[in-house]
Amino acid sequence: MASRRMLLAVLVIVAAAAMPQSSMAANYTVGEGDGWKPDYNYTAWTYGKMFMVGDNLVFNYKQGAHNVMQVGGPDYKACNKSAVAINTFSSGSDVVPLDGQGKRWYICGFADHCNRGQKLVVNVMPASVSPASPPSSSSVSWNVLASYAYQIMVAAVAVTTAMIVTH
Repeated sequence: MASRRMLLAVLVIVAAAAMPQSSMAANYTVGEGDGWKPDYNYTAWTYGKMFMVGDNLVFNYKQGAHNVMQVGGPDYKACNKSAVAINTFSSGSDVVPLDGQGKRWYICGFADHCNRGQKLVVNVMPASVSPASPPSSSSVSWNVLASYAYQIMVAAVAVTTAMIVTH
């Protein structure tokens, strides 16, 4: 009887450790420490990242100096800051939920900022898709570390439960 319980505990631990990290929503800080600004290569910033439904984009910038306009593809390409925006954010610390799959386009509507590269396009994948390869070490973020911490916590709870059940 005790060996069955121990086997069950081991299976729970293995399942918790194998839990895909894509099952947890991620917050992607646009531009990392550089933030949302002109003269930055946001295409390069997106390289190697897989944006999933449920994730969030976090735009950090000086309030009043920039904004974030969610626009359609043609307005993104043309840097049309007079476009009717799908959403406009201006707090300086905007959390933008990725609530549906497909492409999302963002530009700054201030001055010539979009023409100077302050624009971002992301392709949002369904929540059930997992990455084909692991991210490079440069793209590992606090979200990944939090995911691992969560998995360790689940495993610790499973071990503790197994110890209680077997005694």
